[in-house]
Formats: sequence, structure tokens, C-alpha cells
Amino acid sequence: MKRLSCVLALMVAVILAGCGKPDFSDAEKQTIASLALSRLPPLKPDTTNRFADVPAAAALGSTLFFDLGMSRDGTVSCSTCHKIDRQFQDDLPQAVGVGHTNRRTMPLAGVARDPWFFWDGRRDSLWAQALTPLENPLEQAGNRAAYAHYIKARFGERYERIFGPLPDLSGMPLNASPLGTDAEKVAWNAMSGAQRDAINGVYANIGKAIAAFERSIEPAPTRFDRFALDLVTGAEPKGDAVFSKDEVLGLKLFIGKANCVTCHNGPRFTDNGFHNTGVPPVAGLPPDRGRIDAVRQVEADPFNCFGAYRDGDVSACGELRFVVKSAPELIRAYKTPSLRGAATRPPYMHAGQFSSLDEVVAHYAKAAPSVEGMSEVHPLELSDRERGALVAFLKTLSE
Repeated sequence: MKRLSCVLALMVAVILAGCGKPDFSDAEKQTIASLALSRLPPLKPDTTNRFADVPAAAALGSTLFFDLGMSRDGTVSCSTCHKIDRQFQDDLPQAVGVGHTNRRTMPLAGVARDPWFFWDGRRDSLWAQALTPLENPLEQAGNRAAYAHYIKARFGERYERIFGPLPDLSGMPLNASPLGTDAEKVAWNAMSGAQRDAINGVYANIGKAIAAFERSIEPAPTRFDRFALDLVTGAEPKGDAVFSKDEVLGLKLFIGKANCVTCHNGPRFTDNGFHNTGVPPVAGLPPDRGRIDAVRQVEADPFNCFGAYRDGDVSACGELRFVVKSAPELIRAYKTPSLRGAATRPPYMHAGQFSSLDEVVAHYAKAAPSVEGMSEVHPLELSDRERGALVAFLKTLSE
């Protein structure tokens, strides 16, 4: 009887110990530690933007980010799609500015750490990215000459304290752009090279100011980070750092059998790469081939790292210099999004194809072939419980 009592006591102790500290191998612990936000390195200086870490530039950029005047009709700002209370995104399947776009708005936390920007990477710096929606006819729909005049009229003193004297705009058209309406293109082509360069200089500085503000937006710690810290240090998990059995199983699947960590790795849960994962197109939207078409766009951008408006020297342009320009794997390849905060910002994928994380997990488990190119995803046998466990774990990446 005494022996039976000892055996029962030992079993209870083992069970309780298992509940308190989940069993992970040393290799699993190393992988989990690599995903913790505490492993995020300091943000590197952006040598292409010498104003990137200037507080006055960030303050002006913040003003411009929320300014409805930074659009053709005065109804749209950057914050229209990047809502401050929604992780700087808008909860829509495709963003809506002056018109209806064909892509999902991406959140901004940690965006300054990306080597490429937009879902397809069609811009190579945060400040060049910030310029693109300003002239996109479906987003803010303005033109660079109008923006230069607007800056001078409304923010002239602030601009000049940061960037130096504004050019003389008195002889320049109020509306002109190489990307605008036919009338704006005619006006742009009628300008002298020096006038176009002056406008472009002001326009580039607008992007650099907005980028300085966006650099301040970083991801916040979550339940996963507190769990990972306790796991690595050997501390007894407490409060919301205690994971349920499903959350532990989901984490094990994420870094193991389901192989999610192959692309969703590092403290931001992204490899910053582009992948074809067989995500279907959305009926009624224009054709979208992803990364394969974006390379041509980034090379043609006058504000790219090789352009005249970059600060610093060309040594900062390694990404653009060695970019893969043409390969089968670029067809319908899209950026790996960060999973931090993902649970609270449906829908998902580059055009909001899936309405829930359950649908996302089901898509990857099924691994349907891509409509064009070759999907990198392979079918995965997951039980209903395993699918639910993956979703449970993904929710720990959101506050």
C-alpha cells in the first residue's frame, strides 16, 4: 500500500511538473529564443536618408502622415489606410483611398527594418515607399509639383529648418508630374531640367520626413515574448506567460512539423523574402504577378538607391545591386508578412483572400497549386486539433 502511494505521488508530481514547464528540446528552446522580441537588434541607421533619425524631421513627417491636405481632393492621408488604433492598417481586404486599390494595407510596426517595401517589394527604401501612394491615382492621387507648393505655403519654415532653403517655385506650374494626368505630364515635360530636379528634391524630402516618423513605430512585446523569456531563463511561468496545452502544441508545430518558421523566422516572424504560396487571385481585380513585375518598377524608380536623391554613397545599395531580376520563383511571389499582431488584423494575404487564421492554416495544409508559377508549399497532414493549436499559438503573438 505504501509503495502504491509513493508511485501515485510520483505520477502526480510528474504531471504537475509537466503543466508548469512545457517540455522542449534544447534545439527547440534555441529556435524559440530566436523568435523573442528581446533578440531584435537595434535599428540600423538609414544612410540613404540623413534625416532618418532627426527628431524635427520625424515631427514634420508625423504631421504630413495625418494631413488630409496631402491628397488631390483633401480627403485622404497616409493615416486613412494606416490607422493608428489598428496597428497602422485598415482591416479592409484591399485599401481604399481616392479609389479602390488591389492590395491589402500592411501594418507599419518594424517596417523600417525591411529591405524591400510593399507586398511585391517595388521600392527599396522606406522614404521611396512613402512617396509612392502620394501620386498613386487610387491612393492619394496628388502630383509632386502640387505637393512642393503645398509644403512651401503651409510648412515652409519647418521644412527649411530641417532641409535647408526651398527652391524658388514662383515660375513653376502648380500641377505637374511625370506620373500624373495628361495635362500634368505635359506641364512636367515643359519644365527645365533644373526645375524638375528642384521639385524632385522637395518631393524626396517629403518621403524622408514621413520615413523618419515611421521609423519610430516598433512592435510591442506579447504573451509569446514573456513565455519565451521564462523558457530561456528557466523561470517559473506566471500570469499570461503560462501557455495552454494547445498553445504549446501550436508552438511545437510552428517550429517543427508545420515548418512555418522556415519563412516566419526571427523576432519579427518574417524572413523579409518573397514566396509563391499558391494564394489565389481575387475575381475582379487587375492581374497581379507579384515580385516578378516589381523588379522592373524598382529599377525604374528615380528615387531608388542608385538615384540622385539618395543621401550617402552607393555602398548602401547592395540589395538593389544584387537583386534577382528574373527567376521562376518570383512569379506570384509576395512578401512574407510579420506575424506579430496578425491575429487581430484579418483579413489575410496580399489582397485579403482569407477572412480568418483558420482559413490561412487550412490553405497551407491543403497546399493548392498556384494559378501561375510554382507554389513553394507542400500538403501537410494536420488533425483538427493541430490546426486549432496553430491558431491558438498565433494568437499569443498579439496583445
